Amino acid sequence: MYRKMLLIRNFDHQARIMFTRNMIRGTTHTYLGEEAIAVGTCAALRNGDVITSTHRGHGHCLAKGGDPKRMMAELLGRTTGYCKGKGGSMHIADFNLGILGANGIVGGGIGIATGAAFTLKYLKQDTVAICFFGDGAINQGIFYEVANMAAMWELPVIYICEDNQYAEFSPAERTRVLNDLTLRGIPFGIPSQAVDGNDVLAVYALVREQVQNARKGNGPSLIIAQTYRLEGHHVGDAASYRNKAEVEQQWKKDPIARFKKYLLSKEYVNQEEVEKLEKEAQDEILIAVDFALQSPVPVFEDLLTDVYVE
Repeated sequence: MYRKMLLIRNFDHQARIMFTRNMIRGTTHTYLGEEAIAVGTCAALRNGDVITSTHRGHGHCLAKGGDPKRMMAELLGRTTGYCKGKGGSMHIADFNLGILGANGIVGGGIGIATGAAFTLKYLKQDTVAICFFGDGAINQGIFYEVANMAAMWELPVIYICEDNQYAEFSPAERTRVLNDLTLRGIPFGIPSQAVDGNDVLAVYALVREQVQNARKGNGPSLIIAQTYRLEGHHVGDAASYRNKAEVEQQWKKDPIARFKKYLLSKEYVNQEEVEKLEKEAQDEILIAVDFALQSPVPVFEDLLTDVYVE
C-alpha cells in the first residue's frame, strides 16, 4: 500500500513538471493528499471488479494496476498511451484491468458505474463496481437518479465520494446546505458511512466491508471519504481562494507521511526499507517519463482511426 501511494505521488509530481514545461496538452489535475482513498479502496477489490474514475483520476488508475508508462504516454499524447494519445489526462481507461475510464465530465462516471453494476448482476457475476467522484459531483442530478435505481434493483455498486472540501474553486460551505454528505443516501435507503480518507487502513476496512455486502446481494452503499486537496483544482491554479494557514494545517495530515509514521512505529518496516520503497517508486515513474518521451506522436492519418470498436 505504501509503495502504491508513493507511486501515485511521484506520478503526479512528474505530471506537474511536464505540464509547466508545456509538454502536456489541455490540463491535468493532481491527486495530492487523496492517495489513501484510491489505494485503500482498490486493495479491497478483486481482479474482476471494475471502477469508474474522475477528471482527477491518475491515482485511481494506478491503484487499480494501471501501467505508469502507458499512462504517462497518454498524458504526453503519444501513440503508446492507453488511448493512443487521443484521450489525455482525463480519459485513461483499461477494460482489461476493470478501469472503465476516467471522465472529464463532473459526475460522468456515476451513471457508467451503475450501468456496469446492473450488467454484473444480470450476468450473475460475483463482482462489484466502484464509483469514485467528488463532493462537487454529488450535487449532480445523475447521482440521485441512479442511486434510486441502484437501491431499487439492489445493484453491487459502492459509491465513494472523495470529499476534499472544494468543488473546483468553491469551498464546501458554498456548495451544500448540510455538511454531512452521508445524509444523501438516506432517501434511497442506501447505507452511508463516513471515513477518514487520509487513513489508508480505515478506508480499506470500510470498503472491504461494503464490497462483501455487495457480493452477498445486499445492494449499494455510499462512502464519504473525508480528505483535502493539497494543491489547486488543476496544475497552474494558485488556489488564492484558500489561505496559507489552512493548507499548511492540512499538510500535517498528509496520508503518505501518516502511513509511513505508522509503519515505522509498528516496526513493520525500518528506515532503510522505507527509503528503498521511496527510491523504487521514484525510479519507476522516471522510467515511465523516459518511455513516454521516447514514444512516437500520432500522425495525421491516425485522426480517424479507432472511431469504431473493432
